[in-house]
Amino acid sequence: MNARQLRLGFILAAVSVLLVLLLPMSLSSEPVAALMARPLMFLLTAVVTLLFGIAAGIGGAIAIVFGFAGAICAATMTLLLLRDPGIAGSAASGFWMIVLAVWLASGLCVMVLAALKPRDAFTRRVLDLAIPLLFGIVVFYLWEVLVRGAGVPAVLLPSPSAAAAKFASSLPVLSGDFVQTFIRGVLIGYVIGCGAGLLVAILAHRFEFLGRGLLPLGNFFSALPLVGIAPIMVMWFGFDWPSKAAVVALVTFFPMLVNALAGLSASGHIERDLMRSYGASYPQTLAKLYLPAALPFIFNALKINATLALIGAIVAEFFGTPTQGIGFRISTEAGRMALDMVWAEIALAAIAGMVFYGLVALAERATTFWHPSIRT
Repeated sequence: MNARQLRLGFILAAVSVLLVLLLPMSLSSEPVAALMARPLMFLLTAVVTLLFGIAAGIGGAIAIVFGFAGAICAATMTLLLLRDPGIAGSAASGFWMIVLAVWLASGLCVMVLAALKPRDAFTRRVLDLAIPLLFGIVVFYLWEVLVRGAGVPAVLLPSPSAAAAKFASSLPVLSGDFVQTFIRGVLIGYVIGCGAGLLVAILAHRFEFLGRGLLPLGNFFSALPLVGIAPIMVMWFGFDWPSKAAVVALVTFFPMLVNALAGLSASGHIERDLMRSYGASYPQTLAKLYLPAALPFIFNALKINATLALIGAIVAEFFGTPTQGIGFRISTEAGRMALDMVWAEIALAAIAGMVFYGLVALAERATTFWHPSIRT
């Protein structure tokens, strides 16, 4: 994005805010005070217009400071206006012009940040964290104002604030569901499935006939539908967490088998000839050559399985479980039309999956620091 486009974008954002003074704020038949009759709102309108004007005037990377400040003030305006019963659920064009200005200004700032190419590693890491965080905040803000401003029924789509309030008030229930699904089902099945897949991959690498026989079977079983496997596991292992751990183990076994087997075969002929010239046994070659070369492939499987395991455990709970678990709670609360609790459980699953994936990625960086993909 060049400087001219950036200035034009902030000018449009400032004009959008100024138009609020002329446009209606509510579609409701009840009388609603105009923006000029609200001293705080009028002051915020002036401040936002000034900040966007300064950002348009100076341009460059420094403009994002004033752009973000203006977007924050404008977002505060909309959230304060939604406290008015005459605006919430029946917002008119004036309100949506402020939302448009927030979206435009924040989008411009995020694009400018994404285009920056800092030289020092610390600034790059800060930007790598800040850009997705800011993007997520904008998405949740738009979700909040669209749902509350347009009066979307809570049974269709609750606002993020309603889901967050339900999350905070249901921590004991959520903690029990987390232990049942993640600690018992996901982690135990993940360790069993990934460990078994790695051990079988080592055996298949050692004995070639096993590799040729297992890979076609792996492709076959990986294509089996999860909704068909889960009821069978429930029938075999019961309604409690062992059946969910069995589903997770089955789901994570074959990605680990395929990736680990490919990684064990990734070492070059020169390295293998060198180990043979040293007279190294297979266990020594495995520890010194094959496993280190396979670590990027193994961690790739671990990251894939980190998401597959959680999905498998939640889906398995739809087919029989005790009165606890993320999947159980989602299915029962959806039947009761309690969508705020459903979204709270979805948020719990997303947070657990994100943290789990992040821990695996950190372990990968600490273990495979020598690999070119990590060094660059």
